[in-house]
Amino acid sequence: MIKAVLFDFDGTLADTAPDLGNALNRQRMDRGMPSLPIDLIRTEASSGARGLLGMGFQIKPGDPDYEEMCTEFLNFYEERLCQDTILFPGVTELLQEIESRNLLWGIVTNKARRFIDPLLDQLGLSTRTDCVICGGDTAHFKPHPEPLLAAINILNVAPTECIYLGDDIRDVEASLAAGIEPIVAMYGYLGNCGVAPESWGAKHLIENPQDLLRHISVSYTHLTLPTNREV
Repeated sequence: MIKAVLFDFDGTLADTAPDLGNALNRQRMDRGMPSLPIDLIRTEASSGARGLLGMGFQIKPGDPDYEEMCTEFLNFYEERLCQDTILFPGVTELLQEIESRNLLWGIVTNKARRFIDPLLDQLGLSTRTDCVICGGDTAHFKPHPEPLLAAINILNVAPTECIYLGDDIRDVEASLAAGIEPIVAMYGYLGNCGVAPESWGAKHLIENPQDLLRHISVSYTHLTLPTNREV
C-alpha cells in the first residue's frame, strides 16, 4: 500500500540548470572563456558543483584549485539562487493531486540545505512538503540509501509503502538499496553516466510529471490512503 511519494529536487521537481549554469558561465567568462550552452549544462546539473566544474574546467575534487573554485561557484550560485529556476511543467498539478489524495510527499536531495530552504520558500513548497532530507543531513549521500531511509523514518512509512522519483542513476541505486520502488523522470537531466536510463534498474520510466499521476492512478486506485495530513 503506497502512502508516500518522495522526489529528488534538481531535474525532477525543479529546473535549476539555468541558475547553476549562470554561476558556471560567470566563472568561465571571468577567466576569458566562452559561456556554455544550457543544453550542455543540463547534462551535469544533477551532479552539482562537482559535475559542473568538471565539465567547465576539467577539474575534480582533490585537484589543487578545486576547493577555491567550488567555493566561488557556490557563492555565485547563491547570489541568484532562484532567478530562473522554475518547477517543471506539470509538477504543480501533480503535487496538488497527491495532496488531494492525502498521500504524504517529501524531498530527498544531495543539495545542501543552505540552497534548498530558500529555494523551497521561493517556489512555494516549504510549507507543503512533509519532509526534506538534504545533503549533509545524514552521514552519507545518495547513492547510499541512508537519506531515503531517513525520509521514510520521518514519514513513518515502510519502504514498500513509498515510491521515489528521480532523474539520476544515483537516485535509482539509492532507492533500490533502501527497498523503495524507483521511477525515472525521463524529462529531467539524466546525468552523463554513460548508461542508458532503461538500464539503471528501475521498472518504470516516465516522460513528464503527469505520467507519475497516471501511474499512481492506475496502480493504486484501490488503496486506503492515510488521513494524518493537515488540511
